[in-house]
Amino acid sequence: MSKIYDLMIVGPATRDLNIDYTGAEDRSTGGAVTFCTPAATAAGAKVFAAVKIAPEDQDILEDFHMEAADIALLPSKKTTLMKNVYFTPDRERRDASCPAQSDPILPEEIPDAACRLYHLAGLLYGDFPNELIESLHRKGMVSADVQGFLRHNENGKLRFRDWADKEKYLPYMDFLKTDAAEAEILTGLTDRAEAAKRLYGWGAKEIVISHNTEMLAYDGKDLFTCPVKARNLSGRTGRGDTTFGAYLAMRMTGAGMEEALRYATACVSLKMETPGVFKGARADVEAYMRDFYTD
Repeated sequence: MSKIYDLMIVGPATRDLNIDYTGAEDRSTGGAVTFCTPAATAAGAKVFAAVKIAPEDQDILEDFHMEAADIALLPSKKTTLMKNVYFTPDRERRDASCPAQSDPILPEEIPDAACRLYHLAGLLYGDFPNELIESLHRKGMVSADVQGFLRHNENGKLRFRDWADKEKYLPYMDFLKTDAAEAEILTGLTDRAEAAKRLYGWGAKEIVISHNTEMLAYDGKDLFTCPVKARNLSGRTGRGDTTFGAYLAMRMTGAGMEEALRYATACVSLKMETPGVFKGARADVEAYMRDFYTD
């Protein structure tokens, strides 16, 4: 019997150049797919990663530490290149630029693997054409990080624009992830709870909004929040992606919203204390929860 995956995480991986507020440089593999995947796997989900990169950069796939049967390279003429210059120790203020962007991911490129949920882990507008959303919606459940529909690469400069097709395609989203700033761009609302309610009203079925102080989840009936408790922010990059990867994994393996949000927030709090992707196991997150989330 062929393996049935809980979720397929689809998106471009990147070559990143990160420069912190002291001027120190760090080169690493990045991208939403890169941060989502290990967090989802650690939570116990069966995960398939479909990674858009140039074939000559296939060494990037080694960073995922996955069995060959569970990962696929989707060929692109170029691998996305990202440059982040951080201005503050907490990495909340940054200038991001994109010297190169990968090709769009087309419906016919999606691997033929049995899968319950397809997560669009995008970086830039153009990563996912509308016909891909429609195709995946016919295959199974769909989730998305709205960043991939708001952030535009304009000659290397990154600009956030509202998603023109949001009211058509939000109803396709079983899960939707935004951060507080993106939620404001979409809805015009600074109150995160009210923004989540508006996104639900437009058709998204379950919304997660990340913020540096807390994570929020809403499904039209229940609204939960959970505080971020990281003791340092050296691993700030990939905060939202780690949160949502863990959250989706928990939801797809049977956890309720509140339990999933608590686990995901603990996971990202632990991850942010160390640069790079989440390298721990579920037991590490559960130990962290016992230490910091028992109230």
